Amino acid sequence: MTRRTAVRLMILALAVLPLTGCSYNKFVSQEEAIKAQWAQVQNQLQRRNDLIPNLVETVKGYAAHEEGVYKDIADARSKLIAARSPEETIQAANQQTGALGRLLAVVENYPQLKANEQFNRLMDELSGTENRIAVERMRYNEAVQAYNTSRRQFPANITARIFTFKDYPFFEAPESAREVPKVNFGTTR
Repeated sequence: MTRRTAVRLMILALAVLPLTGCSYNKFVSQEEAIKAQWAQVQNQLQRRNDLIPNLVETVKGYAAHEEGVYKDIADARSKLIAARSPEETIQAANQQTGALGRLLAVVENYPQLKANEQFNRLMDELSGTENRIAVERMRYNEAVQAYNTSRRQFPANITARIFTFKDYPFFEAPESAREVPKVNFGTTR
């Protein structure tokens, strides 16, 4: 390489150097935005991990409680119909009164305590949580797209190569997401 070529390359490098400095700061800002957005994705995933099992257990508990009261009422009614003696009738009537009293107490103390409302709430929470996760995934992917695009553009690609800024992966849905999920509340019939 001749001295003249070396001088030209040095001048070109000095001319490009200020451009790459701007790119460095932009990459740092974009990387921090990606990290912050990823933290939001993780927050929403943690919300789901904390919320959903608790809601499912709560609904199961409420539904089992209501089911138990209704079952007690139905059993007492059956015993009352099947009673053959005054003693059996009294016992069945007392059992039914107790079961109805428990039902009235549940309704008085928890008027909103109806299994269908609890299941609706569960579905609303599931839907809301999944929507929050989808929004945070989208924002993360937008930040990654902006960064990866900047990283590949000239002259920023020179800075990216010099300072080894790496590509960030997109948050893509797994293959299993194509399958319809199965929901099981622990009851089998």
